[in-house]
Amino acid sequence: MPLPAPRAAFRALLAGGRVVHPGSVFDPLSARAATDLGFEALMFAGSVASLAILGTPDLVSITLTEFAEQCRRITRAVPGGPPLLVDADHGYGNAHGAARTVVELEAAGVSAMTLEDTDLPQPYGAKGTTLLPLEAGLGKLRAALAARTDPNFVIVARTSALAATGAADALARCRAYAAAGADALFLAGADRREDVVAIHAATGLPVILGGSKAEPRAEDGVRVALQGHQPVMAAMRAAYETLAHLRAGNPPASLANQPDATLVRRLTRADDYAKAGREFLGL
Repeated sequence: MPLPAPRAAFRALLAGGRVVHPGSVFDPLSARAATDLGFEALMFAGSVASLAILGTPDLVSITLTEFAEQCRRITRAVPGGPPLLVDADHGYGNAHGAARTVVELEAAGVSAMTLEDTDLPQPYGAKGTTLLPLEAGLGKLRAALAARTDPNFVIVARTSALAATGAADALARCRAYAAAGADALFLAGADRREDVVAIHAATGLPVILGGSKAEPRAEDGVRVALQGHQPVMAAMRAAYETLAHLRAGNPPASLANQPDATLVRRLTRADDYAKAGREFLGL
C-alpha cells in the first residue's frame, strides 16, 4: 500500500493517539539516514540551520532564502518520504515576513512549520527571552494562515511563555492562537505536566514539545516530542576528530570512524544512479 503524501502523513500523526519522536536532520544525507531507519517524521531546527548553513550559534542570523534552500535540499533527497517539520523561528520579520515564509516553505516541500512569538532577533539590551505583545504574535499567525495555499500544510503556533512569562500568560496566548486557527501548539520549555494538560484541555489542539522536562504523554495531547539535535553535533565532532587525526600525520587507513561501502552506496542512492546510467547512458 503506498504511503500517504508527507503533509497528509503529518496531519495523521497530529490526529493520532501516540507520541512521535522526529529524527533531527540537517542535510540530504542525514535526511536519508533518518528515512532509512524508519523515522516517521523529520525535524530541521533553527539552531541546527545556524550550524549547518553558517557555522554559528543560534542567533537567528540566517535569511529566509538560506533556510528555505536547505529545506528544499532535504525534502528533495527523500521524495515522498517522512514529513519534514521545520522551526521557522519568528517568520523572518513582521507579519509580511511570516506570510512570505509560508510561501517559501510550502514551495520547498516542507510539511509543517512552527512560528514563534519570541521577539527575534534579540532586541538591543534585552536579556533572556522577550515575547512579542499578544496582538503582534496573532498578527503574524493570521498572516501565515492567510498565505497558506495547501490546506494540508501545517502551521504550528510556538510560544516560550511558560518559561518567560508564566503559566497564565501561556494559557492566554495558546487560547488566542487556537482561536486564530493554528493547527497545533509548540510549547517550548514546558517543564510541568500540569501546564501541558491545562493548555491542551483549554484549546483542544495537539501539542508539540521541545526543550521540555515534562514526560511526553499521549493522553495529555502530546503528539510530537523533540529529543534534541544530536546528529549535527555528532557530525561536528566526527569531522573535527577526523581532521585532527589526519593533521597529526596519521594515515587515512588508520581512521576507525569511516562508513563502509554499503552504507555509502545506500545513503547516496548509488544503485539508482547506476540504473539510470545503464538505461540512459549505455553504461
